Amino acid sequence: DMADFREVFAKAKHIAIITGAGVSAESGVPTFRGAGGFWRKWQAQELATPGAFARNPSRVWEFYHYRREVMLSKHPNPAHIAIAECEKRLSKQGRSVVVITQNIDELHRKAGTKHLLEIHGSLFKTRCTNCGNVAANYKSPICPALAGKGAPDPETEDASIPVEDLPQCEEDGCNGLLRPHVVWFGEALDPDILTEVEKELDICDLCLVVGTSSVVYPAAMFAPQVSARGVPVAEFNMEATPATDRFRFHFPGPCGTTLPPALARHETEIIS
Repeated sequence: DMADFREVFAKAKHIAIITGAGVSAESGVPTFRGAGGFWRKWQAQELATPGAFARNPSRVWEFYHYRREVMLSKHPNPAHIAIAECEKRLSKQGRSVVVITQNIDELHRKAGTKHLLEIHGSLFKTRCTNCGNVAANYKSPICPALAGKGAPDPETEDASIPVEDLPQCEEDGCNGLLRPHVVWFGEALDPDILTEVEKELDICDLCLVVGTSSVVYPAAMFAPQVSARGVPVAEFNMEATPATDRFRFHFPGPCGTTLPPALARHETEIIS
């Protein structure tokens, strides 16, 4: 299987790599899916919604503050690094790699990936609920009132921070309430990013699906669409998924172990 994949990889000019929570789990990032995916007594699906933010912006910000602080201590693992190194190497050969990620943790960016489409947004970007301005934000804590807040323990009381003390827009004279710039349950993906994704999927001649359960839409349809037009798709995942039988290759196991040898330099590559 790997030898066959390596032959296809050696010839591919435009590689699309679709990544999900599994690629970050090996960096110790909580996935919030499956068993134990609770923060205090809530599942992520109960907090990551426009309704939850409207009702209790303080609680939702505590949840995201906790996640931001956790992420600031995490590092890219061998899978993130293999992807970034592959992109850098292939770009010198006139070949392209694009990473289309469902992850909001920016570990691909930390690893050095340049051509990155973050379809669900980023923990380290904010959007103003008043003026709509989107800005990168790596402050820790994001605002003074959230310092030391966000503990995930079920016994922890809500901080009940007044709205005016939550993260505020810094655009001239705005002071609107900021929200995390992530796509919440019940919200549509950014149409501009989706258009870019479609363009990349249309031209790719090899597609990798890495650490994603292939159940979150619309991302779950990306690789099957590519496969349907005869392009080889390789899945790197801990176990088979609902889409596995549509793909040419399946490599079970931790992607930090399976991906580096798959993306390593092929002996036929010309390095100038």
